[in-house]
Amino acid sequence: MEHIEQAIKGFLKNAGLEDGVVQQKAMEIWDEVVGEKVANNTSPESIEHGILTVKTKNPVWRQELLFQKKEIIKKINKRLKKKIIKEIRFL
Repeated sequence: MEHIEQAIKGFLKNAGLEDGVVQQKAMEIWDEVVGEKVANNTSPESIEHGILTVKTKNPVWRQELLFQKKEIIKKINKRLKKKIIKEIRFL
């Protein structure tokens, strides 16, 4: 008998929903990936077509995170075990 997790993964893949579910997971793991200090000053707002939109507390945080963007993308994709996030937009 097939394990339920494998059945769900198969369904999502066949229905073309797999990437959407993984993208949503990126928002859920944001706090863990960036750490407590950044997490307390940011909030992931949405994700669409591999572009994660993150609201920052102020322009200073926005500027700082722009410098760290490539590394954050790398960490998120590594954690997801798939290259899902292509870009992060900080607001």
